[in-house]
Amino acid sequence: QVQLVESGGGLVQAGDSLRLSCAASGRTFSTYTMGWFRRAPGKEREFVAAISWSAVGTTYYADSVKGRFTVSRDNAKNTVYLQMNSLKPEDTAVYSCAARTSPTTRWVVLTTESEYPIWGQGTQVTVSS
Repeated sequence: QVQLVESGGGLVQAGDSLRLSCAASGRTFSTYTMGWFRRAPGKEREFVAAISWSAVGTTYYADSVKGRFTVSRDNAKNTVYLQMNSLKPEDTAVYSCAARTSPTTRWVVLTTESEYPIWGQGTQVTVSS
């Protein structure tokens, strides 16, 4: 069973940067599509970013983070990253990584949490103003 463990969250000020990591177990990590989602207090979980399984590593972003966040992966380390720059108070949330073993390039699938069967426990990111 694949397991995901996030790290790197914390308390920062607006304008600061953070890099989240998601370490995965499993020999076939390079074939997983990986996603990042977040849940802010009192809100539903929402899609943040995703990266495809392919060597090209096609990336996808929510409009709210495009240009500020970058998702990447290191298949040799079985790890996916979320570099978050120019953080805003509205980025405050619990960030979770997720994995799906079936490849897809469909936006509606990539951005839907129910399409990811494997989840990490989440890491808190708090951005103060």
